[in-house]
Parts: sequence; structure tokens; C-alpha cells
Amino acid sequence: MNLLKVNCGLHLVIQTSSLPEKNKVEFRLNKETSSFPGRLLQHDLERNYSSRQGDHINLVSSSMPSFPILHRSSEEKILYSDRLTLERQKLTVCPIIDGEEHLRLLNFQHNFITRIQNISNLQRLIFLDLYDNQIEEISGLSTLRSLRVLLLGKNRIKKISNLENLKNLDVLDLHGNQIAEIENVNHLCDLRVLNLARNLLSHVDNLNGLDSLTELNLRHNQITFVRDVDNLPCLQRLFLSFNNISNFESVCCLADSTSLSDITFDGNPIAQESWYKHTILQNMMQLRQLDMKRVTEEERRMASVVAKKEEEKKRESHKQSLLKEKKRLTINNVARKWDLQQHRITNIAINQDRKDSDSPSQDPCQIDGSTTSAFPEETGSLDSVLTNTLQDLSETDSYLVEVDGDTLSLYGSGALESLDRNWSVQTAGMVTTVSFTFIEFDEIVQVLPKLKMKFPNSLHLKFKETNLVMLQQFNALAQLRRIDQLTIDPQGNPVVNFTLWKYYVLFRLSHFSMQKINGTEVTQNDMIMAERLFGILAHIASSELPQYRMISILGDARKKQFRYLQETKGKKPGIVNEENNDSKRLVGENTNRAMLNYTTRDFYNEKLEEVKEKKKFCKMYIEDLVKEATEINMKNEALQKLWPQMFIELVRDAVIEIRNKNSYMKLCLQQITDQK
Repeated sequence: MNLLKVNCGLHLVIQTSSLPEKNKVEFRLNKETSSFPGRLLQHDLERNYSSRQGDHINLVSSSMPSFPILHRSSEEKILYSDRLTLERQKLTVCPIIDGEEHLRLLNFQHNFITRIQNISNLQRLIFLDLYDNQIEEISGLSTLRSLRVLLLGKNRIKKISNLENLKNLDVLDLHGNQIAEIENVNHLCDLRVLNLARNLLSHVDNLNGLDSLTELNLRHNQITFVRDVDNLPCLQRLFLSFNNISNFESVCCLADSTSLSDITFDGNPIAQESWYKHTILQNMMQLRQLDMKRVTEEERRMASVVAKKEEEKKRESHKQSLLKEKKRLTINNVARKWDLQQHRITNIAINQDRKDSDSPSQDPCQIDGSTTSAFPEETGSLDSVLTNTLQDLSETDSYLVEVDGDTLSLYGSGALESLDRNWSVQTAGMVTTVSFTFIEFDEIVQVLPKLKMKFPNSLHLKFKETNLVMLQQFNALAQLRRIDQLTIDPQGNPVVNFTLWKYYVLFRLSHFSMQKINGTEVTQNDMIMAERLFGILAHIASSELPQYRMISILGDARKKQFRYLQETKGKKPGIVNEENNDSKRLVGENTNRAMLNYTTRDFYNEKLEEVKEKKKFCKMYIEDLVKEATEINMKNEALQKLWPQMFIELVRDAVIEIRNKNSYMKLCLQQITDQK
């Protein structure tokens, strides 16, 4: 028998089944066991009684395979009947505690125990402390139905489990482990304190059923969002310091809790934001402490003021977001309608070509190079899918008008109607750039006079998806007041594929002294090249123009000059000099260039119908004249044939009447009398 004696009041006997009972090893405790603490757990349980000095026990290491058995003398049992402290004893297993079924407190702090065992007989146990051991799994507690405090901090536990029978548990400390998920605690309806600090939690949820929980410690985890906390009716203290919470939306459930009075967020990214404190206090009005500091009424008031400003800013931001989204959807809708319309035009053109090739005797459709065409009421060129799509699109916004700074943007042909609005003088004066998108250029031409009148300061025109397909269309821009810049987007404008299109623009609109085309500065060499390339074109156009048209154009030029003289009459010389450049642009259009004009397809069709009506009228008038002349000629020919016989009869009748002179005189007198 091996025996070691120490000055103790407690005998600890380690015995194996291979030795007789008399072979015992005795140990004596140097100090009394510590008393049951008055307060079970503070909010910071990471320390977990580490400052308390435990009873010192010297335990002889043994290579014996069986569990050590602990016996206390009757005196110690009487003196410390309900508690036992075995901390810092280098225990690797839980010893067999024989004859101690009445124990209420058991302390195994700071040992090397890897598994909870040999305590199932301690069914009256209330307080079990296994802090700072090497336990990997919660087990061996199913019989401890009276247990109220379970301290398993600083172990190697990876999962919360096997707590089903501990329904009376009041304090559960699992800090400093490797737990990644909160689970298997919903049945602990009496649990007041739960410590899960310094684990591997990434989120907080599955807390339903913890109706008595008042303190939840989640410090030093990896938490990014929190849920279910608003379902804890008694929760007062929540510690979330040193996690990965970056925005209030991830913990917004806290705002629905009516019981929280103390909360911490320090050490999280959210705590670095300028709006952090105001947002927390505004959404959690019942808080008394934030980050371990008392919340004052002044802070609440300031939080309310800042929160109102933030709310207004958020509403404005939300409104702007909605407007941007509506703008995006409207532009997409306009783009789809435009694509469908172009697809329809293409189909009509293809079908027309087929008809022309199948029936050459029919009159071909006159095309002047423009892709715009009048759509018939019924056509077979558009399939049912496109028809249904167009009907659906007609129910949503089909155009957009936007004024952004000095730019007026028009999307869709319906936007042209906005030029008829009563624009304020300030807004109209600010607009210097007008952008047209998804609008046929021929439709734009019809509103250019309105544009000149409504927005007199517009200097820059932009065209995108407007079907600019030929140089002749640029002639229409000459009727504007002034253009300094012109931007033609290649998308939807095939005319930019022409090599000389820029030179033609400079030539035709030379009276505007344009500064930029598609963002490129116009140089003097560009102007000279434009004149060389297209100067002869203006001469040919003027020489081939009918005289009546020439007189009309010259008359328009004289009207512009006269109007300019009227406007500048009576103004100071300085003002006249300042407006000299503009006046040149107004009246400086060369007469030869003025011969180069553009007629839209619709206007051409209207003129064509008018010409047809005039031709029809003239034809009918000439036919009536010819018919009348023919009748007169026939009567003349008949008269020439009848006249000799008629003359003879006239002479004969005259001779017969005057043969009896007296009778003739009486007859004449009688006729005169009858006439009176």
C-alpha cells in the first residue's frame, strides 16, 4: 500500500479495482472549500471565477487504469456537507465521488478533464463548474435534473447538445469554446443567463422558447446578423461587442424588443459609422445603457433630431431611386417600342419589294431614301407576337421628358408634344442642349420651329436612334436660330457612316459658324474643305430651281433682313455690336445654300395629294371648256350650212311685208300701240 500524508482535514482516497480496499492513498486539503457565490454570474463570464483561490490538492499521479475514488471523512462531510472543490488538481478524469449524493456544488476548474462522467449519482447537484478543462462534448448530465448552474467555459466543445433533461437550468456558460451554431436550447424556459462569448458563431437565431432569458453574452464571435431576439420577452442585457456587424438592418429585430435596456456594439464595424449612436437610440428608445455608458436625455433628443434628418434624406434618396428606376423602365419601354417599330418598317419594305417583283404592272411606291413610312391600318407584315407586344407596351409610359441642368432630353415621339407646354422663362432660358432619342427625324423636323421659339438659347443638338439616313436631312436644321454644337450618335443614325457627312453639315450650316461636331473642334481648314467639296452643289441647285421658287426663297431672305433691322432699330450701338454675330447667323444664310432644303415624307405625301387634287380640278375644268367649245363649233358649222336659205327667206318675207305700203304702216303703228 502506497500512502502519502499531507496536513489536511479531508481524506482523498484513490483506489483501483485491482487492489484490496485497504490499499489507499490519502490526501489532506490545506484549505476549506469555497462557499457558494452570492451572485451566480455577471455579464462578463469570460473570467468565470478565475480570481477566486481554489482549494489546493496534491494528487499523486498514477498509471492505474481505473478511476480514482474520493472519500471524505465524516467531519468534512458535516462541515462542508453540500459543496466540494477539486480545482487545479491536474485531473484528467472525473473521480468517483462515493457517498456524496447530497452535494449541491461541485467545482472542477482548471484541470485536464476530457469527458464529464461519474457524477450521475449526484442528483441533488445545483452548481457544476467545469471551467478551463479539455471537454469536447456535453454528456453525462441527463440525471442531474436539479442542476441550475452549468459552467463549461474555456473547453473544446463544438456543439450544444444533451441538455434535454436540464429543464431547471438557470445559468449556462459556454464561452471560450468552438461552437458555430446556437441549437438545442429552446426547451430551457427557465434559463436566465446564456454566455456564448468567444466562440465561432456567425449568426444569431433559434432562440425561441428562452422566455426567461435576461442576459445574453455574444462577445468576440464572428456574428454578421441577429434574429429572434425580439421573441425573448425578458431579455435585458445583450452584449455583441467585437463581432462583424456592419449595418443596422442586420440587427433590426432589436428595435422590436420592448425589454432590452443594456446593449453593446463596440468593436463592430457599425460602431465606426457616424450615424451609429443616433440610429441605435432612435430605434431603441427604451435603452438605458449603450456600450456600457448611460444614455442621457440630451443624447436621446439629438438622436431624434438626427434620425428625422436621416429619415428625410432616406425618403429623398428613395424617391430619387424610384425616379431613376422609373426612368430606366420608361427608356427600356421606349427602346422596345422603337425596335418593334423599326422591325415593322423593315417588314413593310420587304413585303412591298416582294409585291413589286410579283406584279410589275403596279405603280411602285415612291421612296426618297427616308426610312419613315405611313403605316396602313391593317397589314400582314407584322406577326401576332409583335402586335401583342405593342398592345402591352401601349399600356405603360411610352415617352419621357427630362430636364437635367441645361439639358432637355426627349425619349419617344410622344415627348415632342411637351414643346407645347408653358415652360417657365427660367427653365427655358437654362436649356442649352436638346437631346432626341428614339424619335424619327422627320417628326423632329416638324417641331423645329417650336424648339427655336420655346428654347431660344439651345446651342447643342444631340441625335440618337433618330433614323438620320441621308445628307439631305441636315438641310432641315437651317431653320433653327443657332447651333454651336452637333452630336450625331452612330447608334440608329446610318448617315455617320458616310465619309463626308461632317463636311456637308459644315457647308450647309455654315451661317451658324459651328464650333464642334461630335465633340471635335471645327477648324478653318474644315470649312475650306467643305466649301470645296459641296460649293458646286449649291450652284447647281440654284440654277435648276424654278423661278417661282427662287423668288419665294429670296423673299424669305429679305423678310429676315427686314425683321433684323426692325429688332435692332433704336438699340444702343454697343448692344448692336454684341448681337452682330447672331445677326449674321440669322440672315447670313447664303441664297444658293438656301436652295438645298429637305421635305419630309409626310409633307411630301401631303403635297402629292394636293397636287393630285389640283390636277384633277384642272382636268375637269379643261374638259368642260373643250366640251363647250365643241358645241359652239358644231353650232357654227350648222349655221354656215343653213344661212343661205335663211337669208333668202328673210329677204322674201321683207319684200312681202312692204309690198302694200299702207297696210305695213298700219301694222307697225298697231305694234307700237300694243307695246305701250
